[in-house]
Amino acid sequence: MASQPKTALITGAASGIGRHYAELYAQSNIPVAALDINKNGLESLAAQYPSITAFPVDMTDSLAVEKAVTAALKTLTSVDRVINAAAIMPCGDILSQDTADILKIMEINYGGLVNLTKAVLPSMINQGHGQYVVFSSMLGVMPTLKTGAYSASKFATSVFVEVLAQENIDSGVQFACVCPPAVNTPLLDQVRDTQWPKIMDETPIITIEDVTEAIETGLKKGRFWIYPGKTTYMGSLMRRLFPSAVWKHIQKVEQKA
Repeated sequence: MASQPKTALITGAASGIGRHYAELYAQSNIPVAALDINKNGLESLAAQYPSITAFPVDMTDSLAVEKAVTAALKTLTSVDRVINAAAIMPCGDILSQDTADILKIMEINYGGLVNLTKAVLPSMINQGHGQYVVFSSMLGVMPTLKTGAYSASKFATSVFVEVLAQENIDSGVQFACVCPPAVNTPLLDQVRDTQWPKIMDETPIITIEDVTEAIETGLKKGRFWIYPGKTTYMGSLMRRLFPSAVWKHIQKVEQKA
């Protein structure tokens, strides 16, 4: 890694990118507070690495998140880096998805970030340093069909973190918003189990290592927006400059037999 933190707090730590980061830090004996609703996944992770402390928590419960972060701060003393990777990704046409499922996506992906921010960021600002890394998505930049609920949660995430960074620009805390394309993690199984957008077949699925490498490079260079993958940044430009053309192509792809 280009820059190793002294301590880390990670959400979504039981699987995927969150777990990968927790394992990377633990292998370097960096103390990690691992948060996730998946208690069994956290316990298996903590059992492998003595430097990882598990904090099972529902990220949608603001009081529970505050309690978990308070306990984590006692364990770590301070938080040097936050990795917010907790998310769900069921997909489908907006009118075909249950209202409760749509709201749950927003509650976890965006609401969980809000709860985490309120619980942990003040302590990082008070100490005058740290790195606050939040996962949005390329779908939070360039939405497609069947991802309306998920994309909305990630658009909200992107805006929230962008404003948060500007409001605390002189705090000493470095903010980063990571917008990867599809990554080879268990999160994609939720898409496969619901409705897979055909347009996602046009972009190669990248590895977790691709993502972590982009993050470390981005943090070292002081970037706020981090776009893992070879075509991701170009896709963000296309969305910004030629939105009608992008949608026309998406419609054409989705209508193919």
